[in-house]
Amino acid sequence: MNQNAVTEAPISLTDRASTNIDGLDDILGGGLPRNRLYLVQGDPGVGKTTLSLQFLLNGIAQGERVMYVTLSETIEEIEGVAQSHGWSLEGIALHEHSAGDQLQSDAQHTIFHASEVDLTETITGLMDAIDQIRPSRIVFDSLSELRLLAGDPLRYRREILSLKHHFAGQSCTVMLLDDLTSGTGDLQLQSLCHGVILLEQASPVYGSDQRRLRVTKMRGLQFRSGYHDFAVRTGGLQVYPRLVAAEHRAVFTAEMDSTGIKELDALLGGGLDRGASAAFLGPSGSGKSTIASRVVLSTVERGDRAAIYSFDESPAMLYARSAGLGINLMPHIESGSITVQAIDPSELMPGEFVHNVRQAVENGVKTVVIDSLTGYLNAMPEERAMMLVLHELLTYLGQRGVTSILIMTQHGMMGSGMSSVVDISYLSDTVLLFRYFEHAGEVRQAISVFKRRGGAHERSIREMTLGGPGGVTIGEPLRQFRGVFTGVPVYEHERDPKQ
Repeated sequence: MNQNAVTEAPISLTDRASTNIDGLDDILGGGLPRNRLYLVQGDPGVGKTTLSLQFLLNGIAQGERVMYVTLSETIEEIEGVAQSHGWSLEGIALHEHSAGDQLQSDAQHTIFHASEVDLTETITGLMDAIDQIRPSRIVFDSLSELRLLAGDPLRYRREILSLKHHFAGQSCTVMLLDDLTSGTGDLQLQSLCHGVILLEQASPVYGSDQRRLRVTKMRGLQFRSGYHDFAVRTGGLQVYPRLVAAEHRAVFTAEMDSTGIKELDALLGGGLDRGASAAFLGPSGSGKSTIASRVVLSTVERGDRAAIYSFDESPAMLYARSAGLGINLMPHIESGSITVQAIDPSELMPGEFVHNVRQAVENGVKTVVIDSLTGYLNAMPEERAMMLVLHELLTYLGQRGVTSILIMTQHGMMGSGMSSVVDISYLSDTVLLFRYFEHAGEVRQAISVFKRRGGAHERSIREMTLGGPGGVTIGEPLRQFRGVFTGVPVYEHERDPKQ
């Protein structure tokens, strides 16, 4: 929480006006304080009009009088926005007042000299219309038109101040929309408002636009600072508040859960620690996802729920591969005990992904699999940002007693040249290493535990075979070999490793 944001006495939750956007209300700690002036800034098309309509529709639902003053778009255009979301504007007093109308109303003014238009007459006409409705919520869309009419920046700010004073004595919450045509540095305008919300939009090299918002100012109110992802979907804005793990602590019993494979439990010193994060590192096809599927199956077999977030593999391929190895997930998926969600990195916002994981945990999920972090990294190219978000997510999951499995595909197939795109070992409580090695003309697989914060674990390397009872067979420690991880082991005893 932003402690520096509090400059006045805290405002009661009963004095809040909901924005009708759950995520934004969460960021604001319950909504906007009533009877104050707010500024919503953002480039054209970022979602300002949609946000303001949701704000007014909530007022209608609360039995309030609300008004929308459009200074740039026509009423038909506003209604078109509402229809695209399936909304009815019945109950909202729509008032259209364009700069063009004012320019044509006086013959001495021309469209080539907008600064000469009598702004005072315009404001007076708007106030008369507003006083007839006496709304408790009102939206002005947008300030760029008032700026056009004023011409002079000083006069423009004087009129905004006059507007603020007009509503100061009334029970009305005012939302001003600004499309930033004057730039983002108009601090005098921001200083006149009780709160400022900034909406931003960026276009990546490939994929859909990425939107985020930031509450830059909110007097007398604690709010969650920083950037928060949001999307404009049919039905309105969906805001995904930045995760703060410290706000979601929970009490759970610290114990170990079986992976469903006796030999793997022995490697781990008894199983996976509940609430711990486990990283599965290894080359493609080395068995990481298969072991994760077996852990998920073990989770539901003891009566808990699990969720798999697949960045690299389609759900159909996951079901078929697991079933082919004797790990039948389908009955549990159909019953709802296992949730599988395919993620498209080009369409994913990191905040939305974290939001989905949080919802799953709140619905009782106890094991979360992210397969793989390579795909997650593609959704968040900035490595530092990814590690910060991942750290907060893992901390949150750990505090809620959720076991998390992070699958990371390493570059290369054998030998010392194996490497990861990012180092996640320091974030993980447990690290399992998967490797290929060659013996007797065959490519074999090995598994070992490199790290476990929760206690002691077996230091040996074991051979692993996919298939057989339970989908995975883990053999005895490969004590007769040295150099397994080089990919070219040296056999030092007569005993065959498969015996």
